[in-house]
Amino acid sequence: MKKESNQRMKDKRLRGHLDCVNLFAAGIDIGSTSHFVAVPQELDARPVREYSCFTKDLIRLADWLVQLGIQTVAMESTGIYWIPIFEILEERGIEVLLVNAHHVKNVPGRKSDVQDCQWIQQLHTHGLLRGCFRTPENGIALRAYMRQRETLVRKASEPIQHMQKALRQMNLLLDNVVTDITGKTGMGIINAILGGERDPVKLAKLRDGRCKHDQETIAASLEGHYRKEHLFSLQQAVEIYNFYQQQIFACDVVIENELASLEPKGNQTGTPPTDKKRKNKSSLNFDVHSELYRLTGVDLTSIDGMNENSVLKVLAETGTDMSHWRTEKHFASWLGLSPNNKITGGKVLSSKTKPTANRAAAAFRMSAYTLHGSNSALGAFYRRQRTRLGAPKAITATAHKLARTFYSMLKNGTEYVDHGKEYYEKQYENRVLKNLKKRAASLGFKLVLDIDQDDVNKDIAISAS
Repeated sequence: MKKESNQRMKDKRLRGHLDCVNLFAAGIDIGSTSHFVAVPQELDARPVREYSCFTKDLIRLADWLVQLGIQTVAMESTGIYWIPIFEILEERGIEVLLVNAHHVKNVPGRKSDVQDCQWIQQLHTHGLLRGCFRTPENGIALRAYMRQRETLVRKASEPIQHMQKALRQMNLLLDNVVTDITGKTGMGIINAILGGERDPVKLAKLRDGRCKHDQETIAASLEGHYRKEHLFSLQQAVEIYNFYQQQIFACDVVIENELASLEPKGNQTGTPPTDKKRKNKSSLNFDVHSELYRLTGVDLTSIDGMNENSVLKVLAETGTDMSHWRTEKHFASWLGLSPNNKITGGKVLSSKTKPTANRAAAAFRMSAYTLHGSNSALGAFYRRQRTRLGAPKAITATAHKLARTFYSMLKNGTEYVDHGKEYYEKQYENRVLKNLKKRAASLGFKLVLDIDQDDVNKDIAISAS
């Protein structure tokens, strides 16, 4: 009893030293079957209540909070279970904070749903919680459509593998002579096979003129051993693939309509520059480039490595308003692309980036990976970092640069300027020389450059011409 009394006095003293920032704050512990809600003890005789996840119970929960005059609510971002109650509370005009579960870990000791919701309510009362970023209301639908399309594109790769397997089982080596069996040549031959054609010479005549292999090579690869069970598997795989393509096209239609309904950022009167980047099979089936320029006022696809798909994926997650992040560093940190330094006693324990499932960060990483053969300054940076750090860290470092450039262009309305690989290499050389001179001076030496006279004469001749 004495220990409990001392603990109560200690808690009371602690609460007295902390300012109450949110007097009418509630905390909710989210669950899959029920939610536990805690409110200040002064507002109700039963400050902790449990509500089921049925819609009528969530409405009763919201009514109870409104009746008590609750102004703000904090809850954990647990899976997708928080979404219904979050939306219902927002519709009632209550400020809702979605909090990272790592930031509301309970104190050591007993753990229960009741104690968890009380702990969240106590932290929120004293203003110790910070809400996670959530896509603005006018961009939630676009984000859902883009995520659905990404799922369909990923699922559409499975029937392609089944098609390749069925062809291989019949020893039809189509994937050896065409780059993509779902291209014009590949699908033309597969549809002809399913239509009953077996003559390899006639099948090879369906070859598109852009195919690098000639008809004789293709005909040799199509001399197979046909069996009805493998043809049946091929038929079903093609039907599933075609179904996914129809669903992807339907997604493109609603995405185009959603983009058209969004208000542009400022008054855009200019015309977008021509997009010279080559489109791939996963590109959307409408003029995405013009819509992106109308919404943002800048050509974000001009950034090396970024195409229409990657820019739209990022905007679907972040929106066009960059004021949610104070600086480009905050934006990169939110993406999980900045070093997460852990320092104690002046010693750096770790500087690895924090693990994240951020889809915008994944888009930046994928764009960074495509720069391995680019002649741009970003491409030169990626190759140098890959040589020094390895591919994974180089991708993260380049993605960090892409994210900061993306933020700066979108917030300030600036245009992207690529100085080229040679400019980057020259800047790197000057930086190395400057550091070497500084290092030599600190040791009492003077760095003297040994320049080949032939190179000097060559430079003079070029300048004179």
